Amino acid sequence: MLLHPRSWQYGYELSKLTGLKSGTLYPLLMRLDDQGLLESCWREPERAGRPPRHAYRLTASGLELAGSVSEPEPRRVRRKLADATT
Repeated sequence: MLLHPRSWQYGYELSKLTGLKSGTLYPLLMRLDDQGLLESCWREPERAGRPPRHAYRLTASGLELAGSVSEPEPRRVRRKLADATT
């Protein structure tokens, strides 16, 4: 999400990108939304006959947190993400 922070992304796309199963991904997305790190909305289908889909994107707070996480510090990264999702 950090690569395209203002773009709406669907849960299915995020699942494919992260390798997370829906039972793991959707509870995380809901927690991040509840904490104000993500915003979510229902998006109308692009093709007729398809159901609406839930889309997600980073909020300013989520973008700030995601941007503060850096690769060289894996323990700090895990700790920040764990704090954000609990």
